[in-house]
Amino acid sequence: MHFSTIFRSFKNKDMLKRIGVILGIIVAYRLLAQIPVPMGDASTFKEAVSNLLEKSDFSNFLNLISGGGLASFSIILVGLSPYITGSIIMQLLSKAIPRLEELSEDGETGRRKINQWTRMLTVPLAIVQSIAYIFILYQSTIAANISTDFVPSMGDWVLSVTAMTAGSLILMWMGELITEQGIGNGISTLIFASIISQLPTTMAQLGSALFDTSEGTLQLFGGLELPVNPTVFWIILGFAVAMVVVIYLLVKLNEAQRIITINYAKRVHGNSSYGGIKSILPIKLIAAGVIPVIFATAFLSLPALVGQVITSFDSGNEVGAWLTTVFSAPSAANFTTQYPDGITGQWFVYPIMYFLLVFAFTYFYTSIIFNTKEIADNLQKQGGFIEGVRPGIKTADYLAKVVRRLDLFGALALGLIAMLPFATDYIFIMTTGAPLGLSISGTGLLIVVTVALENLRSVDSRALMITYDDFKNESQD
Repeated sequence: MHFSTIFRSFKNKDMLKRIGVILGIIVAYRLLAQIPVPMGDASTFKEAVSNLLEKSDFSNFLNLISGGGLASFSIILVGLSPYITGSIIMQLLSKAIPRLEELSEDGETGRRKINQWTRMLTVPLAIVQSIAYIFILYQSTIAANISTDFVPSMGDWVLSVTAMTAGSLILMWMGELITEQGIGNGISTLIFASIISQLPTTMAQLGSALFDTSEGTLQLFGGLELPVNPTVFWIILGFAVAMVVVIYLLVKLNEAQRIITINYAKRVHGNSSYGGIKSILPIKLIAAGVIPVIFATAFLSLPALVGQVITSFDSGNEVGAWLTTVFSAPSAANFTTQYPDGITGQWFVYPIMYFLLVFAFTYFYTSIIFNTKEIADNLQKQGGFIEGVRPGIKTADYLAKVVRRLDLFGALALGLIAMLPFATDYIFIMTTGAPLGLSISGTGLLIVVTVALENLRSVDSRALMITYDDFKNESQD
């Protein structure tokens, strides 16, 4: 990174304008998170949401990436998930349907058409998810015996679903506006802002616990007394050190890549010669990013949501209770109710399934986004080859072998990152008898680090473009 160049680019009005637009959109996004859904008493549904968050890991994850929109029962409750789901569906269809695959390879025009279809697909997905969430929340208020005299009419349903769908589409539009500024991906930036927005609440809770001296103060070096809780102080210090180490490892894993040297054959056309140069083909260690973790979370949590819907109609249904218990991630919220006698064998079921699904989805998604046959064909058309490997099928087989080896380590690394919250809870259960609930899990931390690095690279690239004339004038002088 050229940090001096980035700071120099801040003198450019266009650069400041782009950054100002992005910051303004993020502020507007956070304001939207405070507007409640127009359906009855918002406080009643907030209580139902808190009950839902205690039972569903998927709901916790959606609340995280929506910046607390789910917990506050705001109009952006659905968040960006319909657009993300639509994008994933279109990517899968582009690989399954030859016509769409041709369109995706048809340059900017084809990509614009696919993007337009993705936006169109987002609308029905947002409507369906809005109806599902309102239904589950309303049933949760009844199942939890939360006092309410409100019975939604058809007009209330239409108004609420329309507001939530509009909120999701506004977020999609905001994400595209950020992308147009050329400083990182807009959707990723909004998710990044959502996760970061949870930090002040966490810091306030830690600060309150740190300065609670009802159990004593911290004694240092025999005579120095600090007005802080000694137990909480050492816990925070340990987590701060662990956080630095984890972030360092995440940066290394995110930036790790295998470099393959590509040679281009020399061609003679008339009096001119072309080629005869070398290039590189970088293959990232974790090419799939955080998509496998999101897929695994959604796959495991949907049965728990189904179980909640079943138990909302029939509280004594054994199937619903089994689905809710087995497919709910063990956490600080549900530990005392589900494990009153401490850790049992069932506690390890969810983490093991989670790890295996992250591992499997890493291979699956990498195979979708990294088409070795297509890369080998393009290299052959351009006259490129890998030294010691024949062009065509042999090159595709070689690249597939390299990707499989990288996927093995990358899948293990992603799985271990996803296991961080469970490992932390297990340690605290063994030492204190209760888990520690963290607002930012290994998944959230991975998203923050990945998006921060990508946006920083985008800022660096634009800063180099802006300050190019300055470097050119300095070299001439």
